[in-house]
Amino acid sequence: MSEPLLSVEGLKVALPAADRADRVLVGDVSFAIAPGRTLAIVGESGSGKSITCRAVMGLLPEGCAVSGSIRFEGVERVRNGAVDAAPLRGRRIGMVFQNAASCLNPVRSIGAHLQDALARGGVSDRTRRRREAIDLLARLMLPEPETLMRRYPHELSGGQNQRVMLALALAQGPGLLIADEATTALDVLVQAQILSLLHGLSRERGLGVLLVTHDLGVAARQADEVCVVYRGYSVERSPTSAFFEGPRHPYAAALLASAPSLRRRGGIDAPPETMLSGDGPAQGCAFAHSCPRAAHRCRSERPVLSPGGPAFACHDPIPSDDARPAVAAAVRR
Repeated sequence: MSEPLLSVEGLKVALPAADRADRVLVGDVSFAIAPGRTLAIVGESGSGKSITCRAVMGLLPEGCAVSGSIRFEGVERVRNGAVDAAPLRGRRIGMVFQNAASCLNPVRSIGAHLQDALARGGVSDRTRRRREAIDLLARLMLPEPETLMRRYPHELSGGQNQRVMLALALAQGPGLLIADEATTALDVLVQAQILSLLHGLSRERGLGVLLVTHDLGVAARQADEVCVVYRGYSVERSPTSAFFEGPRHPYAAALLASAPSLRRRGGIDAPPETMLSGDGPAQGCAFAHSCPRAAHRCRSERPVLSPGGPAFACHDPIPSDDARPAVAAAVRR
């Protein structure tokens, strides 16, 4: 495999407080993305997926302290407790946020948004900028792109605004695209078309993709690797096929078994609500409070992500011979 485009090691994001202990938003997240590869970050809401993406972009809330390592194209970006990513935004790293409409200026047209992005990317000729903006909208399956250039965000549907945001993220030809629930607002057909486009760009241009998704089916079809995050910690990281054939970390197995499509098919018991909720201990494994395999060591000693791959942060991982091929087949369908 080629050298990583993005390498995140031991990332920690904390919000210091004068009157109490620091609030840890991300405790320990590690992963790497090579050119032309897609990594999906999966986990329940509040697990730190979006904060991790914002850390890579250097867009954290004021006052956050960052430690660990974020290397992009071999250059360390964590310096003095902050992330220096401003020179990379748009040019080398594009990002699509969850709420697209709130990221667009309501008093500027769609065409103005796109042409500004292209100008920042070095396209100086106005005619060429307009042509390339229309082409971007057309590639993202937006109807009547020339007319759309004159419209404003409030005149578009949520799914259309999401695709405009994706066009903005791709406008300057970045090497890495961070897609934070980028296809959530799209219907199934358009979602499949957009994911197919991203897959093509990844393979043709060597575009690395960091895909945050709640949809395990999207992760199964789109990603080369999966990183499972729980309460701000990477608990499992493995090739997609290995993850869906049999996750080794108990939380990853619970997450996969709780997929609605699997519950409807029967044969796999969804975990109880407490399995995927509650406050973790101050030390030890964050999942120990609801893990059926937890022992005393799990509550007193925090496991670290094992080297190599597949990797899992667990003192007593699920044996590999307990893999469930039926789970993989059900999710992919």
